[in-house]
Amino acid sequence: MSDGPAPKVQGPASYFPSIEKKYGKPVAHWKALVVERLPAKHMDLVAFLKNEHGLGQGHANAIVAHTLAEQASSSD
Repeated sequence: MSDGPAPKVQGPASYFPSIEKKYGKPVAHWKALVVERLPAKHMDLVAFLKNEHGLGQGHANAIVAHTLAEQASSSD
């Protein structure tokens, strides 16, 4: 039995289902592209995803923000 609905995903990860649906690739694909370009500035990474891969501003920003946060927490 369930204790109720799962908590709603918030923050950058809330964009992930629509990113996967719109661009046809898993979020892991986009995050790997970001990691390959590190170290780089946040907005340079956003521009890369937009200009080279056609992602929208919000989707690119969500992927970069989430990836950089993961990288920061894994380096602690």
